[in-house]
Amino acid sequence: MPYKPKQAEKIYYSIGEVAEKFNVNPSLIRFWEKEFDIIQPFRNKKGNRLFTKADMDNFYIIYHLVKERGFTLQGAKDKMNENKADTIENVEIVASLNRIKDFLLELKEEL
Repeated sequence: MPYKPKQAEKIYYSIGEVAEKFNVNPSLIRFWEKEFDIIQPFRNKKGNRLFTKADMDNFYIIYHLVKERGFTLQGAKDKMNENKADTIENVEIVASLNRIKDFLLELKEEL
């Protein structure tokens, strides 16, 4: 078997990378950082925000609640505070279903 090097995962993501991943403006990322206590980016000596994988996961949950499900910011905060485990599970189920949908659409195109 040929050697396959592992893809190196980034430890920190810049605010621009986070904004690009979610297709939103960096100002919205800064706003959500101020609104939600669970997002605590590391700041370098220049003051630039550096987000971890955990922050990215939390952004995905917030994005799902606010943008996809239509929650208000206060509603999203309440939902995450009352039962974060259920919220995370629901987000993972939706992501899994979206991957299955994409796979089936790709398979349909090949036929």
